[in-house]
Amino acid sequence: MKIEFLDIPKIIDRGGRGNLSVVEKNTIPFSIKRIYYLYDVPSGATRGGHAHKEQSAILIAISGSFDVILDNGFKRQRVMLNRPNKGLLIPSMIWRELDNFSSGAICLVIASDEFNEEDYIRNYNEFKSVIINDKL
Repeated sequence: MKIEFLDIPKIIDRGGRGNLSVVEKNTIPFSIKRIYYLYDVPSGATRGGHAHKEQSAILIAISGSFDVILDNGFKRQRVMLNRPNKGLLIPSMIWRELDNFSSGAICLVIASDEFNEEDYIRNYNEFKSVIINDKL
């Protein structure tokens, strides 16, 4: 599995009542085990700062915008999420940080597993060491 953007189906109401997006089993490449969301993130705050050993996740900007910094141990990239019908698929062993939250931003996270502290790598140097040792 690689980092990629997913199209979340968007149903446009022709009567002008707003749009509807649906996440179902065929929308994402894993079974949903956990859903949570980040909101009221203060200006200048960051979230994330970890990688998962096994878990995959999809991030969606339900409202507002924020940046996601992705790091595979060799390359870093920054992407902005700002559309509620686009999801960012983050596989396991990718370091992620979230910052630059706009006022009122909401980040929805759809995860492949339930919370398990043992699945987290919260220290970047430890993450780099695991990546380098696995790649040799």
